Amino acid sequence: MARNKVKLAWIVNDATRRATLKKRRKGLIKKVRELSILCGVEACVVVYTPHENQPVAWPSLQEAVQMMTRFKSMPEIERSRKMVNQEAFLHQRIAKLLEQLRRQQRENREIEMTWLTWEGFHGRSYDDLDVEDASALAWSVETKLKDVNDRREELLKRLAMAPPPPPMPVVPTAAVTGMMPLPMERINTVNQGLAAEGSQRPNWLMDIMSPWSEEGQMYVDPMSSWPDSLFP
Repeated sequence: MARNKVKLAWIVNDATRRATLKKRRKGLIKKVRELSILCGVEACVVVYTPHENQPVAWPSLQEAVQMMTRFKSMPEIERSRKMVNQEAFLHQRIAKLLEQLRRQQRENREIEMTWLTWEGFHGRSYDDLDVEDASALAWSVETKLKDVNDRREELLKRLAMAPPPPPMPVVPTAAVTGMMPLPMERINTVNQGLAAEGSQRPNWLMDIMSPWSEEGQMYVDPMSSWPDSLFP
């Protein structure tokens, strides 16, 4: 079950205020002790109350006094280098939030200009833009074009600096096919046979393409005009 959020205000009831003081003081000392053990740092707690004669100190009053004495003996610059009061903390917090707001506004503006550019590619007219939006759009387009050109130049430099590919080794024909190459005499004989058959190719090729006779009635067997050399 979630705990109710405590209202940070002065407790009017005296008994409730004292009980809250004891409870919160005990929790504070516990947290400081855990911080000292986990992080290995020297820390002390001194709590003064109007209803008690002696302050409550941790780890002890004597150790707390020694620790404060060493702190006061440090130079002023070292002692106040990382110290922040309430006013300085609020100023730092406000400056940080303002920087986050400006960064978010800049990102939103870039998204808006990107959307306008996309709409322009699809036929949107920019006649209704004011001077501020038109200037922002022009700056956005120029920036993106510059990024594209820079990327292109970088890729061209990489391609220019890349070493050329190694030449492919020449593999003999016998090694590629696993067969012995034909002698030149055999190659010439085959070429002559192909040339002789090529002179007869138009006749039987036309027969295949037009198997009907000139009268248009009788079917002509195209295989009857094929050369006998095709059928060993």
